[in-house]
Amino acid sequence: MPTPSRPPVKQQFLRLATAFEGALIVVAYALGWVVSIDPLANLDFDFSALFWGVAGTLPPYVFFTASYRHPRGAMRDIKQFLVERLGPILAGCHWRELLYLGFLAGISEEILFRGFLQPWFERNWGWAGGLVFSNLVFALVHWITPMYALLAGLTGVYLGLALDFGEERNVLIPTLIHALYDSCAFLAVAETYRRRHRA
Repeated sequence: MPTPSRPPVKQQFLRLATAFEGALIVVAYALGWVVSIDPLANLDFDFSALFWGVAGTLPPYVFFTASYRHPRGAMRDIKQFLVERLGPILAGCHWRELLYLGFLAGISEEILFRGFLQPWFERNWGWAGGLVFSNLVFALVHWITPMYALLAGLTGVYLGLALDFGEERNVLIPTLIHALYDSCAFLAVAETYRRRHRA
């Protein structure tokens, strides 16, 4: 049963998440203006991108499900961190709020990392350099544990590759993958926390 203090804490968390993730978009556009890169120059809403965005979510989601249900070693520590730190807040959210958080993170982070940073690094370091260096930054800003940072970096590489899944580069593809993946992960963590506390 949620305590009376849960709704204000949840609302504060949602406002903070919105402000933080929104700031990433502002940063992407500010930096993009300085170096003449439009973070959404490669955004196109077409059926092919929607297909690849949804289909492309399956591999990382399958990995997440397997490692989350049967965690070993460092993966057990990551699951414990997610459930203990994020679980109390996420469990107090309605599923629509969890989808909101997932899409908020997916949209804002992809605008910054795949919309701005990857093309920016590509200018001087080529396609491979853009992929590697943008995801080193992605790994560093997701540093919770070394393993978590490594997985975030590898996920970032996958998202960077997804940018070119279709016939033409489209930031919608990694954005959909990121948003759907995060939404599913948030739902799983929330349900784990609720189940433990029901037990």
